[in-house]
Amino acid sequence: MTATIALLGTSADPPTLGHQALLEGLLNHFQRVATWASDNPMKRHDACLELRSELLQALVMAIDNPRVSIDQTLSSPYTITTLERAARLWPDDELCFVVGSDLATQIPHWKQSELWLKRCRLGVVPRKGWPLEPEYLDRLRHLGAQITILPLQIPETASSSIRKTSAADQIPKPLWPLLLEHNLYGLQDAPF
Repeated sequence: MTATIALLGTSADPPTLGHQALLEGLLNHFQRVATWASDNPMKRHDACLELRSELLQALVMAIDNPRVSIDQTLSSPYTITTLERAARLWPDDELCFVVGSDLATQIPHWKQSELWLKRCRLGVVPRKGWPLEPEYLDRLRHLGAQITILPLQIPETASSSIRKTSAADQIPKPLWPLLLEHNLYGLQDAPF
């Protein structure tokens, strides 16, 4: 039996209410959602990968749905490697690699994008402030992408806002114990 699995890698630096809404929203469109924390070669990370993975795990546990899981073995700075690992884990399943519209313009510059785009579906979630321009989508299709626009309502949150301004209201409550224990992102007290 073929299942459709959403693959969502994220820097999770830290996970936000947007990440939570995205994971929960993907459950309405896919039979299974696999997520992981990864190092993005185009970003600088404030917390180490191990801590970011712990934060994401806390979020997945709070969502408490057996169809969403964290699979840290998928983590790689390169999507091609992640997809090779996912294909070995789920050889009979259709895979959909999910990104926000903010990343859609970057994909043509990712390592071997013309190869990995042909190995999966590309799920694009619109983000406020990052419109889906037809020329970007056409460029991805030219590289071989089969694109699905996912109609999800994601709150306007960003990990970078938390890192820059300690925007505590954007952090899911289940993450606070870990954030405070490890003194991350300049956060001193939980806002509740």
